[in-house]
Amino acid sequence: MKCAVALRALANERRLQILEWLRDPRKHFREQADGDLVEDGVCGLLIAEKLGVSAPTLSEHMRVLTSAKLVRAKRIKQWTMYKRNETAIAAIKRSIQDGL
Repeated sequence: MKCAVALRALANERRLQILEWLRDPRKHFREQADGDLVEDGVCGLLIAEKLGVSAPTLSEHMRVLTSAKLVRAKRIKQWTMYKRNETAIAAIKRSIQDGL
Protein backbone atom coordinates (compact mmCIF):
# COMPACT_ATOMS: atom_id res chain seq x y z
CA MET A 1 0.00 0.00 0.00
CA LYS A 2 2.73 2.47 1.01
CA CYS A 3 4.63 1.76 -2.19
CA ALA A 4 1.52 2.32 -4.31
CA VAL A 5 1.01 5.78 -2.75
CA ALA A 6 4.63 6.68 -3.51
CA LEU A 7 4.37 5.42 -7.09
CA ARG A 8 1.23 7.52 -7.67
CA ALA A 9 3.11 10.54 -6.29
CA LEU A 10 6.03 9.85 -8.63
CA ALA A 11 3.76 9.47 -11.68
CA ASN A 12 3.70 13.25 -12.17
CA GLU A 13 6.50 15.05 -14.03
CA ARG A 14 6.23 18.19 -11.91
CA ARG A 15 6.59 16.23 -8.67
CA LEU A 16 9.58 14.39 -10.12
CA GLN A 17 11.09 17.76 -11.04
CA ILE A 18 10.54 19.06 -7.50
CA LEU A 19 12.28 16.00 -6.04
CA GLU A 20 15.19 16.48 -8.43
CA TRP A 21 15.57 20.15 -7.45
CA LEU A 22 15.39 19.28 -3.75
CA ARG A 23 18.28 16.84 -4.21
CA ASP A 24 20.65 19.83 -4.54
CA PRO A 25 18.77 22.90 -3.27
CA ARG A 26 21.77 25.27 -3.30
CA LYS A 27 22.21 24.62 -7.03
CA HIS A 28 18.54 25.16 -7.91
CA PHE A 29 17.24 27.82 -5.52
CA ARG A 30 18.28 31.30 -4.43
CA GLU A 31 18.97 31.97 -0.77
CA GLN A 32 15.91 32.43 1.40
CA ALA A 33 15.34 34.86 4.27
CA ASP A 34 14.51 32.23 6.89
CA GLY A 35 16.00 28.78 7.28
CA ASP A 36 18.88 27.03 5.57
CA LEU A 37 18.18 25.51 2.15
CA VAL A 38 19.89 22.22 3.05
CA GLU A 39 19.26 21.88 6.79
CA ASP A 40 15.69 23.21 6.94
CA GLY A 41 14.50 22.71 3.39
CA VAL A 42 13.29 24.97 0.62
CA CYS A 43 10.43 27.43 1.09
CA GLY A 44 7.32 26.45 -0.82
CA LEU A 45 7.21 29.95 -2.29
CA LEU A 46 10.59 29.41 -3.99
CA ILE A 47 9.49 26.05 -5.35
CA ALA A 48 6.24 27.52 -6.75
CA GLU A 49 8.20 30.38 -8.29
CA LYS A 50 10.68 28.06 -10.01
CA LEU A 51 7.97 25.65 -11.15
CA GLY A 52 5.86 28.52 -12.48
CA VAL A 53 2.70 27.56 -10.61
CA SER A 54 0.40 29.22 -8.09
CA ALA A 55 0.74 28.60 -4.35
CA PRO A 56 -2.43 26.43 -4.24
CA THR A 57 -1.16 24.27 -7.10
CA LEU A 58 2.20 23.81 -5.40
CA SER A 59 0.43 23.07 -2.13
CA GLU A 60 -1.39 20.16 -3.76
CA HIS A 61 1.82 18.76 -5.26
CA MET A 62 3.55 19.01 -1.88
CA ARG A 63 0.56 17.44 -0.09
CA VAL A 64 0.86 14.41 -2.38
CA LEU A 65 4.64 14.17 -1.84
CA THR A 66 4.38 14.53 1.94
CA SER A 67 1.51 12.00 2.10
CA ALA A 68 3.77 9.56 0.26
CA LYS A 69 6.52 10.39 2.80
CA LEU A 70 8.88 11.41 -0.04
CA VAL A 71 9.36 14.89 1.43
CA ARG A 72 9.17 16.34 4.92
CA ALA A 73 7.51 19.65 5.71
CA LYS A 74 8.77 21.99 8.43
CA ARG A 75 7.26 25.29 9.53
CA ILE A 76 9.57 28.25 10.13
CA LYS A 77 7.69 31.45 11.00
CA GLN A 78 4.93 31.73 8.37
CA TRP A 79 6.77 29.59 5.81
CA THR A 80 6.63 25.88 5.05
CA MET A 81 9.99 24.40 4.12
CA TYR A 82 10.30 21.15 2.18
CA LYS A 83 13.14 18.66 2.25
CA ARG A 84 13.58 15.25 0.62
CA ASN A 85 13.12 12.21 2.84
CA GLU A 86 16.15 10.26 1.62
CA THR A 87 15.35 7.22 3.78
CA ALA A 88 11.88 6.82 2.27
CA ILE A 89 13.16 7.45 -1.26
CA ALA A 90 15.84 4.76 -0.81
CA ALA A 91 13.21 2.33 0.50
CA ILE A 92 10.98 2.91 -2.54
CA LYS A 93 13.96 2.42 -4.87
CA ARG A 94 14.76 -0.89 -3.12
CA SER A 95 11.12 -2.01 -3.42
CA ILE A 96 11.13 -1.26 -7.14
CA GLN A 97 14.44 -3.07 -7.66
CA ASP A 98 13.15 -6.06 -5.70
CA GLY A 99 10.06 -6.22 -7.89
CA LEU A 100 7.75 -4.59 -5.33
